[in-house]
Amino acid sequence: MLSVKEIKAPIKDELVQFEVHFRDSMRSKVPLLDKITRYIVKRKGKQMRPMFVFLTAKMLGEVNKDTYTAASLIELLHTATLVHDDVVDDANERRGFFSVNALWKNKIAVLVGDFLLSRVLLLSIEQKKYRSLEIVARAVREMSEGELLQIEKARRLDINEEVYFEVIRQKTASLIATCCEAGAVSVEREDEAERMRKFGELVGLAFQIKDDIFDYGTPGKIGKPTGNDIRERKMTLPLIHTLQVADKATRNELINIVKRHNDNPKKVKRAIELVIQNGGIDYSYKKMMSLKDEALELLNDLPDSPSKQSLISLVEYTTSRDK
Repeated sequence: MLSVKEIKAPIKDELVQFEVHFRDSMRSKVPLLDKITRYIVKRKGKQMRPMFVFLTAKMLGEVNKDTYTAASLIELLHTATLVHDDVVDDANERRGFFSVNALWKNKIAVLVGDFLLSRVLLLSIEQKKYRSLEIVARAVREMSEGELLQIEKARRLDINEEVYFEVIRQKTASLIATCCEAGAVSVEREDEAERMRKFGELVGLAFQIKDDIFDYGTPGKIGKPTGNDIRERKMTLPLIHTLQVADKATRNELINIVKRHNDNPKKVKRAIELVIQNGGIDYSYKKMMSLKDEALELLNDLPDSPSKQSLISLVEYTTSRDK
């Protein structure tokens, strides 16, 4: 499997230039705001979403100013959602750094998230990129609906597999779908926009299932289970499948742990054991690999190129990463 650095190779220069575009898109005349946005830029992750935008664009055409705008819009939206999520989750850390709300308190964090969303609107209008705005706005709606659907269902612990996939399609997959669709549109390949949107959605679903599996640990691969999802009463695929196939006594024990003992480390460990014993992880892994294969099939008849090969490798990376 290629490393992230090798995957980035065909778009290395574009990603360097993108950093400048992204920083410019967040500039403000308010010193406090400028200080916070500089802090956000410093602690950026692997650039997964810009990678999907640029690799899709380069695979289908020539990267241009519109591609940089599309990538900036999506990264602004993604950053805004992370800032707001940390407030909602009362999280003090993000990727090993203090979260914005931990350093500057909730009120400022919410306002920073609002500012970033306003930049999405203004940047797209300034550049007259109304099609890109439509694609990104759809993602905002889907992500909000997915989060609310999950909250509603989690209260009653009645999420079945169909509802689970709808939640993660909206919450997680919609943003990767947006990256790939916007990348295609930015190089005037509207004819490929729907295919790339579907490709990104399938990759996003597989990506989220991988995150679900992490919570239970896989010996020799992922390390120690964390049990965070159980503590937060999140109904993820391994747990949902176990509740569907296990005997009545196991189901009752699991539900009791999630509802009443989710803050007891021994009980959480017991829940993890039950999920593993009843095939919840194996089932989830097979589902993830099936979605990955379905996504890659959509690229089969597109011309071969370094960008296409990197996009394939990026998909492989999302399902085989160890963190």
